Amino acid sequence: VGECRLAKSRLIQVNELSADQAESHLDDLAGILADAVESGASVSFLLPFTLDMGRTFWRKVIAAVRENAAVLLGAYSQGELVGTVQLRLDTPANQQHRGEIVKLLVHRKARGRGIGRSLMQALEKSARKRGRVLLVLDTHEGSPASKLYRSQGFVCAGTVPGYAQLPLGGFGDTSVYFKDLRRKQATSISPRSSSKVRSKASKPPKKPRST
Repeated sequence: VGECRLAKSRLIQVNELSADQAESHLDDLAGILADAVESGASVSFLLPFTLDMGRTFWRKVIAAVRENAAVLLGAYSQGELVGTVQLRLDTPANQQHRGEIVKLLVHRKARGRGIGRSLMQALEKSARKRGRVLLVLDTHEGSPASKLYRSQGFVCAGTVPGYAQLPLGGFGDTSVYFKDLRRKQATSISPRSSSKVRSKASKPPKKPRST
């Protein structure tokens, strides 16, 4: 049985990976992470970045998968692993309905083909299956990933300026996004829009016209 097939198209297939399957793809996963860092993505690492550093990171992820503390998805294009995303399940006792999305990565050679979107859609199915109906994530604001999350119905709860150092230099703003799978999402929350709501609600009701 092994892999649980979640999404499939003519060229793209997304599977949940067991710990053993992820171990067999250790070099592929390290290569995908290294490619992301080298391209300047804000994914917790800086240059120089080596494949050994990538392997060390993924071994920790594989341990979490083995302990049912994380779900790891892999995207294949013509049989080659080219993308991945994780759903972290190690939440406190009062937040068992929540899952954290981390490390949505697609190798540069496979971008522009909807693989990131396929990974996110498959991840939502994995989350629902486990009762994780509130999804949260953070990302470099203004990056292609932030646009993808918005297109998938995620709402921006706020942005922290200069939150993380970037691999190619400088600092980037980080935004926190969420999606409640129990309801339809509207638009992102902003101080301006929320102040409009407050000011509208604070207006006194109009007096009825005298006749």
